[in-house]
Amino acid sequence: MAIADKLVVQRQRHLKWRALDRLELILMMLCGLLCFGFSLSVTADIVTRTIGHPWLWLQEVTSTLFIYAIFIGAAVATRRNDHLYLTAISEAMLGTPRLIVEIVIRIVVLGVAFCLIWYGYLNYLRGFGSFRLPSGTPIASLYAVIPLSGTLIGLFTIEQLVNGIRNGFDHPEPLDDDLAIPVINTDATTGARP
Repeated sequence: MAIADKLVVQRQRHLKWRALDRLELILMMLCGLLCFGFSLSVTADIVTRTIGHPWLWLQEVTSTLFIYAIFIGAAVATRRNDHLYLTAISEAMLGTPRLIVEIVIRIVVLGVAFCLIWYGYLNYLRGFGSFRLPSGTPIASLYAVIPLSGTLIGLFTIEQLVNGIRNGFDHPEPLDDDLAIPVINTDATTGARP
């Protein structure tokens, strides 16, 4: 099994377009790199402070990696249907009530995506007036990911809305082969007599 098959979730396939699988793969790899970089920068920050020679710019790197990981992670979690949804409510329903609840939930998420795009962009523009220390980088560099995340969340929500209305939201998921418990034969004779 290729790494791409492990990173792109096949669950709820009826709500996804194959054309966006590559984007999900890229976002998952990016999240992994961001989390690794975040961990590495925190470790380096601790080590440099412990030895008495702190690198002040590491705090900027750490916060940037953390913020980017959060917003990119929120977008990819939306595609995987792991985040921003009230699934317990909708999964308890069937038929038309479930369809209505699923549509309403996704419309609310579209509203959140629109707010991320609009207000994130406004924050991004205002961020050019403030600077991070010690590098002097505009704070806009932190805010740039917010409208991008909103765009991705909106794209993935529209994907699920279109496919859910077309194919239905309530498809039973096939059992994972990895979760199968092997049968143990207890009737085998061991050669001993009672």
